[in-house]
Amino acid sequence: MPNPPTPADRFSFGLWTVGWRANDPFGDATRPALDPVEAVHRLAELGAWGVTFHDDDLVPFGSDAGARARHLGRFTAALDETGLTVPMVTTNLFTHPVFKDGAFTSNDRDVRRFALRKALRNVELAAELGAKTFVLWGGREGSETDSAKDFRAAFDRYREAIDTIAGHVKAQGHDLRLALEPKPNEPRGDILLPTIGHALAFIGELEHGDVVGVNPEVGHEQMAGLNFVHGIAQALWAGKLFHLDLNGQKGPRYDQDMVFGHGDLLSAFFLVDLLETAGYDGPRHFDYKPARTEDVTGVWASAAANMRMYLLLRERAAAFRADPEVQAARAASGVDDMLAPTLSAGETAADLLAGEDVDPAVAAERGYGFVALAQLATEHLLGARG
Repeated sequence: MPNPPTPADRFSFGLWTVGWRANDPFGDATRPALDPVEAVHRLAELGAWGVTFHDDDLVPFGSDAGARARHLGRFTAALDETGLTVPMVTTNLFTHPVFKDGAFTSNDRDVRRFALRKALRNVELAAELGAKTFVLWGGREGSETDSAKDFRAAFDRYREAIDTIAGHVKAQGHDLRLALEPKPNEPRGDILLPTIGHALAFIGELEHGDVVGVNPEVGHEQMAGLNFVHGIAQALWAGKLFHLDLNGQKGPRYDQDMVFGHGDLLSAFFLVDLLETAGYDGPRHFDYKPARTEDVTGVWASAAANMRMYLLLRERAAAFRADPEVQAARAASGVDDMLAPTLSAGETAADLLAGEDVDPAVAAERGYGFVALAQLATEHLLGARG
């Protein structure tokens, strides 16, 4: 069994996760509001390393300067008392009705300007608190009908907004990077930048794309029916995995936000294996919601469950990698052969065309043994092997 979580594990939670009151489109809240100061103390007691928030989670929308200072003062005092860090800050551009047609891509220019000011103000707050990542989720950037927008112009406006924020970060000398969070739908019928691949392509069109990456979420990518492990691998390969959100999801349906590993467990196992072997050193951030059925005690039990699930999977993944039978199966399957360049040193396309060193009929007879390797992984996950 794994040791209890410690700050060295770099586990973080959003105020909106443990603080969710469990209201949904079909029912009222089932839990009382949670004071952010209490959240900080309880998360620290559980072994968390960091706490994150949307601006409106901490300072209610429309607060004046005095109220803002009071809320921030209480929060920062709690951080000092517990030693928790703020690795990431984000901004809410989706709850207030002003954002009903989007923020950076609203058809209303005044709304776009309002949204950009809100984001810029909270970039300054993120920098003040020492956050290293500023996440931007465009939950209202989209439409329910394709007649609603000039979508090419919408991408121009989206690029304009992100480049403005990124340019400001650079101009101010902040040690801060931006991370776009993809999601295919909900709350909009269709959301712009719906997947990791869409976001990476968009970043490639930015003037300041060097400081912009992605913040993928397990449930969001699986809502689109995609393989989250593959998406994370591509983000790592591109050097753009700046942050990530861990939770559980059961296939392409509404955003379930379950405890990490309580959805597709085998995918969660391979995700942890990837993160722990690929050199990812960022936060292990849990963006989940305690089930509506849970009372306040259940909130903290579910927060602890997220961290325990990650630690269990990390332990199982390490045992999988260390197993001599697994190592032999990987060798037989040629898994590590992918590390060898397809072309030899100095070889050109012309050289390749001039040679013929493979008999396709012989190569076609090879068995790769992937089923045996997958079985070994599953047995390690289930604890059937040491």
